Amino acid sequence: MTLKARYEAIVGWFLENRPHVQSELDFADSFQLLVAVVLSAQCTDKRVNMVTPELFRRFPSPAQLAAATPEEVYTYIKSVSYPNSKAEHLVGLAKGLVERFGGEVPSDIDSLMSLPGVGRKTANVVASIVYNQPVIAVDTHVFRVARRLGLSKGRTPEAVEKDLERHIAAEHRPTAHHWLILHGRYVCTARSPKCEECPLREWCKDSPDK
Repeated sequence: MTLKARYEAIVGWFLENRPHVQSELDFADSFQLLVAVVLSAQCTDKRVNMVTPELFRRFPSPAQLAAATPEEVYTYIKSVSYPNSKAEHLVGLAKGLVERFGGEVPSDIDSLMSLPGVGRKTANVVASIVYNQPVIAVDTHVFRVARRLGLSKGRTPEAVEKDLERHIAAEHRPTAHHWLILHGRYVCTARSPKCEECPLREWCKDSPDK
């Protein structure tokens, strides 16, 4: 099977069977999404969704979060992974939004990445969901699934990102991140992948059938 045919088959399956997937993070606006994605690094969406309601009630805007101390923010997010550093990042990014972007979440990837705690994956998630930009965020799930399915041989998240964006049409890229991340989260798991129930098994490079 050629690489082009592999992409056509896998993207085609998702378009037919998972056309309307979306983020599992709970958020009401671009600011809340940015905060939630920062908190989700090396942490489950379920856990993040447990802490953000109170966090957003206390700090509903960038200006209010910017006026807080990391110590205060920590009390709301202490159950997520790396709460100390994330508390500092959240206050720092809120100050950046207020001081440099008029309190608005920028659409530009580089501008997003200039904020504390915002790496390329986080910037791509926000840009694709909020601004429908044709980018694909590569986290550990996307990285693993893309390589197992033979969509990329990239050894870094950025290399995998470039391969996916090269072969997936721009209009499908914002959704493709969710296709791959959810498949990796619930089926193609890092340990004990559920190969017997995987609908993409026939195209998988790591399938027991191969």
